[in-house]
Amino acid sequence: MFILDAHLDLSMNALEWNRDLTRPISEINAREKGLNDKPDRGRATVSLPELRKGNIGLVVATQIARYVAPENPLPGWHSPEQAWAHTQGQFAWYQAMVDQGEMSQIKNWKELEAHLASWNAATDKSKHPIGFILSLEGADSLVNLDYLEKAYDYGLRAIGPAHYGPGRYAYGTDASAPLNSQGKELLRKMDELGMILDATHLCDEAFWDALKIFKGPVWASHNNCRALVDHNRQFSDDMIQALIERGAVIGGAFDAWMLSPNWERGKSTPVERDVRITTVLDHLDHICQLAGNADHIGIGSDLDGGFGKEQCPWDLESIADLSKIPDLLKNKGFEKNDIEKVIHGNWLNFLKKNWG
Repeated sequence: MFILDAHLDLSMNALEWNRDLTRPISEINAREKGLNDKPDRGRATVSLPELRKGNIGLVVATQIARYVAPENPLPGWHSPEQAWAHTQGQFAWYQAMVDQGEMSQIKNWKELEAHLASWNAATDKSKHPIGFILSLEGADSLVNLDYLEKAYDYGLRAIGPAHYGPGRYAYGTDASAPLNSQGKELLRKMDELGMILDATHLCDEAFWDALKIFKGPVWASHNNCRALVDHNRQFSDDMIQALIERGAVIGGAFDAWMLSPNWERGKSTPVERDVRITTVLDHLDHICQLAGNADHIGIGSDLDGGFGKEQCPWDLESIADLSKIPDLLKNKGFEKNDIEKVIHGNWLNFLKKNWG
């Protein structure tokens, strides 16, 4: 079955991790042997050949660059202008992938229909371009709203205003504050442009503010359930219900610390905690129980989003193993129509409704 993954930090891996994502995953990991500057060195799960192997023909791909004030201990850039420049390097990488025939940028429903037709008609997908919709994770790099218009012009279609900590437009994971005036103006401008709001990472106060202010389409590209793993990074049942009422789709994330209570980074292991792909599906099933249907769930794996095999389900060797999900959903009692909704249908229906 064709699979859509709604959250992959491809350009971050290419530029910051220095991974040539056009190569097989075995080559990427072999080249990182002996490196220890990142916790996931030699444990990558994502490359373009692996996406093709898993029939993952369409992804939401990110730009990401955080601004940090002098008192902020998180890693990041010391000015919004530097952060903007970094996202432009990331976009240049996507452009290079398009020029090489490795990827194909999608900015509207007509282009999406054409890509789906081409992908499904291809008998050999080993060289077929991976379609991608461009998203910005954390809005810090938008120096001002003029830069939002520039980004929209080159194809940015979704924004998550926050990431970790205090942001210029919104506070995110492990921080707390209402939306500031800049954040409210950002949402109004996104509305004007017809962009998608990604509610992922918004702190609780900013989440509720955003849903009141923003009138356009909302999704949550990679988020799990607080009822199963209690942490502010996850959505409470009330938040999930609010997203359901807005017609949102929520993508299940594969980061093991979001799947196992009290995970200790650098100490806990997926095998020890028995974190499997089905553990992600438990979170998706919880959303189904709240919704009363399977219309609001999908995949937003976030694989290699700063972690690798050491912190993802133990029964996943590479992103190609997302292809196991249909059978695992069937084993959980999902019918064929609902399985198709989860692996691509809900995301495509969302885009058709808002772009078509």
